[in-house]
Amino acid sequence: MLKKQYVKSRNIWKVTFELGRDDEVPAGLEAETVHVVGEFNDWETDRTPMKRGKGGAFRATVELDPGQEMEFRYLVNGEHWCNDRDADAYVPGGMGPNNCVAVLPADPDALDQ
Repeated sequence: MLKKQYVKSRNIWKVTFELGRDDEVPAGLEAETVHVVGEFNDWETDRTPMKRGKGGAFRATVELDPGQEMEFRYLVNGEHWCNDRDADAYVPGGMGPNNCVAVLPADPDALDQ
């Protein structure tokens, strides 16, 4: 799940990435660690760890500049790639399945919040 909040005073988007138990995690796989990996962190697999919340969902919040479309995916246990079913769009990935896209408008009024 993607949650976006525009911070007008700083002209940035706070994007919260969330991967829950019932999301795209393969059946039978117990998530011990999850990282959000994408263009915003140069696809570095260990740079943006997600923290498990009380309900079992993993979350991470990243600050991103307006006017961008950022590709991303989730990496579970360092080896299983998952998508976000609530991504704004999907594009073909360079190595297999589609990548998720988070759209961050330059004009925050263009996004239904």
